[in-house]
Parts: sequence; C-alpha cells; structure tokens
Amino acid sequence: MRLAHLDGRLVIKGPNGYLDAEEASRGRFGPDAQAAYADWEAFASWTREFLASPDAAAAPPVGTGTGTVWGPPVPRPAQIFAVGLNYLDHITESKLDVPTEPAVFTKFRTSLTGHEAAVTLPEGLVDWEAELVAVMGRHCHHATRETAWSYVAGLTVGQDLSERRLQLTGPAPQFSLGKSYPGFAPLGPELVSTDEFTNPDDLELGCRLEGGEVLQKSRTSEMVFDIPELITRLSAVCPLEPGDLIFTGTPAGVGGARTPQKFLAPGDVLVTWIEGIGTLRNSMLAP
Repeated sequence: MRLAHLDGRLVIKGPNGYLDAEEASRGRFGPDAQAAYADWEAFASWTREFLASPDAAAAPPVGTGTGTVWGPPVPRPAQIFAVGLNYLDHITESKLDVPTEPAVFTKFRTSLTGHEAAVTLPEGLVDWEAELVAVMGRHCHHATRETAWSYVAGLTVGQDLSERRLQLTGPAPQFSLGKSYPGFAPLGPELVSTDEFTNPDDLELGCRLEGGEVLQKSRTSEMVFDIPELITRLSAVCPLEPGDLIFTGTPAGVGGARTPQKFLAPGDVLVTWIEGIGTLRNSMLAP
C-alpha cells in the first residue's frame, strides 16, 4: 500500500494512478492525510480491501501534472525524532566514537515540506543527509525488538538538511535549530506500508545532485541502531503516537566531512532515493 498527499488531500496509489481517499471510501475517510494515522489499522484494512476490488480499477485517478503540490505524506506529526551518528562510515568521517545510545534530537514541524518543493537556503553552510524515515501507526510505549515493527505504519524518504554553522555553535550544539529552517525536512513522495518490503531492514539509500555526482550511497543494514532498536529505546522513554516520525540517520558522504568541504548552493537540485520507496526531489533557492 502506498499513500501520498496531493494538493492538500490524502490519496492512495491505485492500479491506474492516485485515487482520492475520501471519494474512493465514499466519505468513510476524509481528505486529511494526518488523520489516516490516527485510525491506521482501519484505514490500512479498508485500503487493502478496496485495492483488491474491481472498484479500484474503475475509479478515476487524480492528476499529477504541472502545478500539483506534493505535501509531506505526514503533514502534522506530534513528534519528530531524529538520530545522529547511526552509520559506522558516517561516524568514521565525523571522527567521533560509536555511541552506546542513539544520539537523539528533534526537527521542528515547521521544517517539513514535500516532494518537488523548493527550499530557500538561509545564510550559512547547508548540508545534505539522506535518511530513511519510519512513521508510527499506533500508540507505542515500552516496545520490544520483537514487537517494534508492528507499530510502524510505513516508511518514506527524507532529507535532514542541516545548516552547519548554527548546528555546531557551542558550547552546547544547536542541532534542532540548525536542522529546522523552513523546508529542512523534505519528506515523500509516498509512504509505503511495511508489508511491501521483503526485508525493510536492508534497503539501498542515497542522494545525488541532479546532473551531477552521487553524494551518498549505502544500505540501511549498516545502521548502528536499526529501526526495531530505535523504537525500543525511544519508546522506553517517550510514548510514540500515530503519525510520529523517526529520521533514522545518514550514511557517509555529507559535505561538511569532505576535503574540501562542499555545501548546497542556489540552483542545485537534490535527488534522494530509497530502494522500494521512491525518489524525493528538491530544488535550492537563493536567500
């Protein structure tokens, strides 16, 4: 099952394109993408049943042409958790020790944006971080590794854009602020339910500049703390709610760790992909 957020409305991927969820469900579910997570089990059950019926092929798809606005598939999460230093090669390039606990910070909700959205670069040094993002599908407190995946609605593609000057301002680094300018959390284009994956713990991910070099390429199996471990440790402290996001960390290849350093510039188009999920595209604009 795949869902998206087009022109402010919740849509599901049908056999002939995207279908408006409110129209297809005859009003059982509304147009608000965030509301789907609050009733995820019912929504997922209806979607699978509908997609297996003749009605799905007969339903008229919504347009995705020029002018379509792709919103983040999770537009208003209550909580956004983000994890740093979660790939060994990124830890090595950062010249830091392997953490014994996940390095957790947050990205504020106003940083969310969607596929094909333009990001206005602030003054400073803006870096890229390709990330797999897990979306919670039900309330979760004190999960175990064995039960953790059962709480996940699906996975999507994310970017943890980071302005390094503010992020690393001391004596206490400003991770959350440096990573929360408007547009610094692109998400999408789709959320993909976990049953679509043969092994959701081992997916290729990366990013590149359109028309240019590959900046990052790795596999999620290289995480220090995989998704079940992150959910277990986070939910031991914070109850996780439906629609909450977990940005799971980035592999090596960030611009700040290069020699010479490299950062995003106006006119760049950042293309981020994850195997089995899709490709997220965002252009960079001058301040």
